[in-house]
Amino acid sequence: MTSVEIPQSVAAALPTLSIFDITNEVTREVRAAAVQSGVIYITPLSPTSLVRVTEREAGFFNDLEDMLTRLVPVDVAERERLLVLLLGSRTEQVPFAERRLCLGTWQRVLLMCLNGDARADFNLTVLG
Repeated sequence: MTSVEIPQSVAAALPTLSIFDITNEVTREVRAAAVQSGVIYITPLSPTSLVRVTEREAGFFNDLEDMLTRLVPVDVAERERLLVLLLGSRTEQVPFAERRLCLGTWQRVLLMCLNGDARADFNLTVLG
């Protein structure tokens, strides 16, 4: 029997929100980095996506989608851009030490696509 690592894990696929767990990819990059300690910046490539460090919990994702719908209704023009403006920085910075991400026990790096887009593209910048 062989095992295959799936590069990106779909954490949630909701009508207006797609969330990908990219923690494994970010961890691999940190382990391969030329520096032992520093900060990694994770930036989504889609203008209607953002990265957050939080716990991966299904109830939270449903609550988040409901809250975003209340803030900016689905039928509003340019809804995704308004949500990005309200939610703040699209880039997340995560410290690492000894080539390990400094995350809490249950924390994960999540890429959130606000328009239900299924693209999980992101850019990593390592500073050390």
